[in-house]
Amino acid sequence: MTTSSPIGVGLAGYGLAGAVLHAPILEALSDYRIRAVMTSRAEAAERRDAPAVVPDIDALLAHPGVDLVVVVTPNAHHADHAEAALRAGKHVVIDKPMAPDVATCDRLIDIAAGADRLLSVYHNRRWDGDYLAAQALLGAGELGTPALYEARWDRFRPTAPAVWRNEAGPGSGLLWDLGPHLIDQAIGLLGWPDAMAADVAIQRGDARADDYFEIALHYGTMRAIVSASSLVAATRPHLALHGTGGSWWTEGIDPWEAALRAGEPLTRLPDIAAFRATKDGERTPRPVPAGDAAGFYRRLARAIRGEGPIPVDPVDARNIVALIEAAHRGQPVPPRRLPDNAGQG
Repeated sequence: MTTSSPIGVGLAGYGLAGAVLHAPILEALSDYRIRAVMTSRAEAAERRDAPAVVPDIDALLAHPGVDLVVVVTPNAHHADHAEAALRAGKHVVIDKPMAPDVATCDRLIDIAAGADRLLSVYHNRRWDGDYLAAQALLGAGELGTPALYEARWDRFRPTAPAVWRNEAGPGSGLLWDLGPHLIDQAIGLLGWPDAMAADVAIQRGDARADDYFEIALHYGTMRAIVSASSLVAATRPHLALHGTGGSWWTEGIDPWEAALRAGEPLTRLPDIAAFRATKDGERTPRPVPAGDAAGFYRRLARAIRGEGPIPVDPVDARNIVALIEAAHRGQPVPPRRLPDNAGQG
């Protein structure tokens, strides 16, 4: 691979994440070509780049055009497929969560460092428009002294779909599904918490893994609440900031995911509904532009070519896994591993 040639991608998995949330973004960027897809679904060959369809990870890694492996298999298989790719000399992106336990994350980071390959994790919600707006608001001090940050991802699914996410097992459940995004955003805004209180539950009778969580992260007297539920029909604000200078909140998720699910282009996306309330009670609309759905992969291409840092340090993703493990076990905030440039290539 030269600095000007496309980066050959091997897609390990072709479910919703692979087919709908990763492949269209990779195809939209001239930096990438999808060379092979690990799946039993023959229609994968009909994608824009006419990739080879292969049956297993060994065949994917043997494909001569693959430089980067994107792991989008079920969570329980992330680590095995990522490790095999790293040992085969490939750069690796793992869809969140990185792995179902901290020890495995640490092992992958060390393997990447030894192989001199890039390892990153798809915490792509760092480029959502509402999250970027929250960063700007905090940076400008517009809300005065912050007191409360809320991030809620509500759904109304009274029946649990018969998919692996709803079955008991490593990496299953709503906290492992949506928690990595919400916690990563909170840590990005506010840093590592002083303390944590977690409430995780199964609320639907046919679910076998958690379908509700609410985690309070403590920052001195300030609180950050990250929460998700499967039984909220009247959804609450997605992101909210409250402080001595008033409040700001958004309604609805960044529209790029809905566009991808509908097969629509990522151009001309609608704004995100957002509002501002002053300390005097005056409320005004403050719509927020949609975010950069390709932000992660654009930065990754530069990193692979030695032109910039990786978009998400694997140590950051490892620390999110540590918090989720502690939340599931009812334990206090775990020690944080500091970035050590492992897996940077």
